[in-house]
Amino acid sequence: MSAAPESASWRYRHEGLRIGGETLNRDRTFAVHHPHTGDRVATVAMATADDVRHAVLVAERFRSRLSRHDRYTILMRARELIDSRREEWARLITMESGLCLKDTDYEVGRACDVLMFAANQALVDDGEIYSCDLTPHGRARKVFTTREPLLGVIGAITPFNHPLNQVVHKVAPAVATNNRLVLKPSEKTPLAALAFADTLYEAGLPPPMFQVVTGDPAEIGPVLIGDPHVELVTFTGGTEVGKRVAASAGYRRTVVELGGTDPAIVLDDADLAETARLILLGACKNSGQRCTAVKRVLVQAGVADEFVALLTEQARQLRTGDPFDSQTDIGTVIDEQAARRIGAAVDDAVRAGAVLRHGGVRSGAHYAPTVLDHVVPTMAVVTEEVFGPVAPVVRFTTDEEAVQIANSSRYALSAGVFTKGLDRALRFVNELHAGTVNIGEVPGYRIESTPFGGIKDSGLGYKEGVVETMKAYTNVKTFSLPWQP
Repeated sequence: MSAAPESASWRYRHEGLRIGGETLNRDRTFAVHHPHTGDRVATVAMATADDVRHAVLVAERFRSRLSRHDRYTILMRARELIDSRREEWARLITMESGLCLKDTDYEVGRACDVLMFAANQALVDDGEIYSCDLTPHGRARKVFTTREPLLGVIGAITPFNHPLNQVVHKVAPAVATNNRLVLKPSEKTPLAALAFADTLYEAGLPPPMFQVVTGDPAEIGPVLIGDPHVELVTFTGGTEVGKRVAASAGYRRTVVELGGTDPAIVLDDADLAETARLILLGACKNSGQRCTAVKRVLVQAGVADEFVALLTEQARQLRTGDPFDSQTDIGTVIDEQAARRIGAAVDDAVRAGAVLRHGGVRSGAHYAPTVLDHVVPTMAVVTEEVFGPVAPVVRFTTDEEAVQIANSSRYALSAGVFTKGLDRALRFVNELHAGTVNIGEVPGYRIESTPFGGIKDSGLGYKEGVVETMKAYTNVKTFSLPWQP
């Protein structure tokens, strides 16, 4: 298959592992393909189990003495380097993921935000002070706390859907807390992770603090997770794999951010036109490949017909096609196999009685924005994570029924509720099973510093986001001193 004109200037890459400040090539390699054309755009070294052990050992033997100001400076310098090459970064992510430039430019901006928040947070004193003369049993002392980096290494595994931002969310808090981290990025999108390592080195980071191993997840994932020098495992990806990671991690800290069937709930007092616009984008941006994408659209029956018409019109306006075309709104999903899975889920729902209002068309790794109506809550298109640009509409009658439908999922990551009524909004905040509830916004709304994570099959309740991740990456040490009142 010939290369698309937009990729003609692309320099074919041969990438190696990043271990101990060296780029290590290997005889065994795997290919990275551009999903829009199928072209092979890079070959990447496949790490062996020994490579992973070596990377962890290099990290374990290093003890960072970077000051808070040093860490701040490195992270802000990395941010400046990425922002100054923003177009280049967006094209790199588009090349390996098939996401359109509108989405990848946005992702680069988010990654810059993560670096800024982590840099600033590195300057924040995270200690606490407790007076001891508070009861008859107290003494003239004060108790102090301080946070220290982990004794062991952090092992991180990231998915394909945000090739840069998912990596930065793992790595920037590690740098901010003086930790050492070994990363295994998705074998489908490793290029941004490798480029980010080079950027951090350019910004002044000691290489043992961040190393990248690439290859077959079945071969090297268990080695990274099980290495005795790895104290914390942080994983973002599918629920079934995440459960296996947590089960195999043993006696070490595990932070897993998993899937979701995130509901957007439209009540009969919502601004329907604006809500339809937000929900369609919430379902389709990033080609629908977000754990917090709108996966279920719950609409109150009295306004459902009007809302579905508005949602369908919004879907018709989205432009799909070449992800390097600046006018494209939706690029590809990660590969043709994923597009086929999305199509199969939609087709199954239609056969079971759902009504296809728009879309349902696949071409290679492209899947058109799709609106399904009259979806039943038990259909697989809403009980499982489709992970594509699909908006399945489930109709409900009462607020109680909406809560029941939303909470019937095995997932509980994020939710959005659209209503003008404060009392109704607060009821959903209190009653929904979700790690996040956004009022008047889609489930995926967040900023990079805020707590983020789910419960049930969406995660173990531990939060990510810069501030919470920095807490997870540190040990609290308590000490006390004599203190005269």
